[in-house]
Amino acid sequence: MVERNIKGRGIDDKAVLAAMRSVERHKFVPPEFADQAYADHPLPIGYDQTISQPYIVAYMTQVIRPNPQMKVLEIGTGSGYQAAVLAEIVKQVYTIEIVAEHGKAAAERLKKLGYDNVQVKVGDGYLGWEEHAPYDAIVVTAGAATVPPPLLEQLKEGGRMVIPVGPPHKTQTLMLLEKKKGKTVSKKLIPVVFVPFTGKGQE
Repeated sequence: MVERNIKGRGIDDKAVLAAMRSVERHKFVPPEFADQAYADHPLPIGYDQTISQPYIVAYMTQVIRPNPQMKVLEIGTGSGYQAAVLAEIVKQVYTIEIVAEHGKAAAERLKKLGYDNVQVKVGDGYLGWEEHAPYDAIVVTAGAATVPPPLLEQLKEGGRMVIPVGPPHKTQTLMLLEKKKGKTVSKKLIPVVFVPFTGKGQE
């Protein structure tokens, strides 16, 4: 999976490649999809949500330039796969999931797998997690019509946020936002399709 679909498609950050090799994706998908766990496409995980395509997980992780000193906020825990990949590299991951069943299951799964540097919260990711802000980076794994202002506020000066922006159930644009001298600089990256933001982000 890593050699062909991730390294072979241009992901070259050594820490990201090591994390993608280390995290066992079959432990984050429903048992009926275990045989497809290492294919390069998203898979359903229930409650109208998916686990993201491995290449996209690696791409989004590389974009934030992760390092061992970073504190990262993730919006959209799902089954916990992206959080696990981040946790292999960064110091601390805070992740928010709006579907209580997913949030509780992901927290148990991540704890069982030994990810002591991940904290899971069940709540509305649109609002971020102000208690632990500011963050060195924010990774959003749900499509938003616009960038949620609370997330920008919780991003550290010099921090990077990666977020899919666009209409629900249609092609969105993965955006990179950086805080530079109090201003937000945005850059369009690649076309993607993510499940839509729910909660306040849906309004």
